[in-house]
Amino acid sequence: MSDYSPLHQHAGAASGSSEHPCNKFALPPPPPPVGRQLGPRPCSVCYIPLEQARARMPRSPSVSPVLRNLTYVVDENPLKTEPHGGSNFGGYPSLKRRSDSFDIRESMTVHCGFVKGRKPGHQTGFDIDEADLMELEQFHEVIVVSAIFGNYDIIQQPKNISEASRKNVPFYMFVDEETETYMKNSTVLDSSMKVGLWRIIVVHNIPYNDTRRNGKVPKLLLHRILPNVRYSIWIDGKLQLVVDPYQVLERFLWSQNANFAISRHYRRFDVFEEAEANKAAGKYDNTSIDYQIEFYKREGLTSYYSAKFPITSDVPEGCVIIREHVPITNLFTCLWFNEVDRFTSRDQLSFSTVRDKIMEKVKWSINMILDCERRNFVIQAYHRDLLEHRSPPVTPVIPRRPPLNRDSGTGRTPGKNPRHGRSRRSNPRHHRKSVAGNRDKQVISQ
Repeated sequence: MSDYSPLHQHAGAASGSSEHPCNKFALPPPPPPVGRQLGPRPCSVCYIPLEQARARMPRSPSVSPVLRNLTYVVDENPLKTEPHGGSNFGGYPSLKRRSDSFDIRESMTVHCGFVKGRKPGHQTGFDIDEADLMELEQFHEVIVVSAIFGNYDIIQQPKNISEASRKNVPFYMFVDEETETYMKNSTVLDSSMKVGLWRIIVVHNIPYNDTRRNGKVPKLLLHRILPNVRYSIWIDGKLQLVVDPYQVLERFLWSQNANFAISRHYRRFDVFEEAEANKAAGKYDNTSIDYQIEFYKREGLTSYYSAKFPITSDVPEGCVIIREHVPITNLFTCLWFNEVDRFTSRDQLSFSTVRDKIMEKVKWSINMILDCERRNFVIQAYHRDLLEHRSPPVTPVIPRRPPLNRDSGTGRTPGKNPRHGRSRRSNPRHHRKSVAGNRDKQVISQ
């Protein structure tokens, strides 16, 4: 991977100035295409210098509208009472409980995974060693988190990370036992349980057969696993962070007076289009996708329309989540997780339903950044299965002059018969296509 310099860093604005140094920054026009590069590209982003970014961290938490106290359902013996009630790990919330969870009040108790056991990670499913749990319970202002399950990705080392972040910001990588075994066998991981900046946290007793659904646990329920954190940056395992965490938080949360940021999809902004794209790409069982979309339609889901502005999209690119851990964002990710648990693991399909139901009740919004801005601070690598099954480079072959055949005017070699009929057919195995992302195919029974 070539070096990448993403920073458009603004050095102006002395400390204490009321005007943000990036207020007058405008996105430049996209660069002309280079060579055969296709698809979405990063764009310039205005980041202020690191020390200024750190100084702009809010001293007190953001105000959580209406909701002040959020607690979670605990049930040692959850019972499934409805056909689409989710999982044992999620506690099988009924449709009535689901509906009540969108009625925002000052104090609420909701399902949010980990329904069994005395604390998340301890005999709940998605279990974590006690030493690691003690580490995860420590207070941190900022953390960066990722996960690799099913040995699906190759760990990516962050770049351009300041000494202040190396000292103060933990980088946690959650892995399952399969991934841990591979890392140890390939000598990537030793007894220190560190791989570069990443501290490896091994998860036991994973709750789902669906690898990607397991990945939604740390992605959406970080506030349950790490209960004493102010800000977090989640990045998918295939991504490499290339901008300092403090600058990312300042740019997309603190300077925007936001407590949740996610990028919108680079092309699609309508849930119905996203569902059809998922079906066409074989991302999940089509029947299950159709069931989820029909359920949402009965609740009032419509195509995206301009009257929703300033909401700019109903479809996120959910590989990065930047958030402040306050009650309203914790509720949002709990309820988003519950949809992933109840329906398909394609979280893009449920995002807008949860967001809009909360926004109907309280004055709260999500900063949906441009996809090109997201691509500025993370670089996307290929999943492991694509990397390991890509065809090797083709060595140029210099054609040779065929030998003269003195026994026939046809140019055929004596004793060789032309191949006809079945013998000319190529092996069908050579035409099989490997489709990435099919590991989470499951059917929701009806």
